[in-house]
Amino acid sequence: MSEQLHPLAPHHLPFYLAPPTGQTDLFMVGTGVFLVVVVLYVGNLYWRLHSLPERMAHKSQKLQFEVVAILGLISLFTHIHAFWVAGLLLALIDIPDFSTPLRSIAGSVERLADNSDTVAQPEEGGSEPAQVTTAEGESAKGPSIPKSEVHGHV
Repeated sequence: MSEQLHPLAPHHLPFYLAPPTGQTDLFMVGTGVFLVVVVLYVGNLYWRLHSLPERMAHKSQKLQFEVVAILGLISLFTHIHAFWVAGLLLALIDIPDFSTPLRSIAGSVERLADNSDTVAQPEEGGSEPAQVTTAEGESAKGPSIPKSEVHGHV
C-alpha cells in the first residue's frame, strides 16, 4: 500500500522534516551520530586537560610527581578545582632535591665513623694518639697546615 501525501501538503518537503511513518529519519540518525562523536571528543579533551599537571610532572621527572598525581585524583572525585590548580603549580615548580646531598653527607659521616674506629688510642703516658695513615697515604688527622699560613683574626 502506497501512502499518498495529503492533497493540500506541498509536494517538495525540506530535508529536515521527518519522512512519513515507516521510513528512516536520516537527519535524526546524523544528529545522533554527531552527538555521540562530540560527547566522546569533549570527554577526551576533559580527561587530557585534567591530567595535564600529572603529564607535565612525569615528563620532567619531578620529585613531587606522586603529590601531583594525588591532587589530580582528589580534584577529579571532589570537583574542587583548587586541588587541580595546586597540582598544576607543583608540576611547574622545581623543588630542590635535598635528599641526595643529605644521603651523601650521611655516607661520609658513616665512613668517618668507621675510620675513627681504626685510629690508635693514645700511648700510655702520652697525650697524642699515634698517627695512622690511610690507604691513600694521608694522615688520619688530616693534612697539616704550615704555621706561616695560619692567620689570626683581628
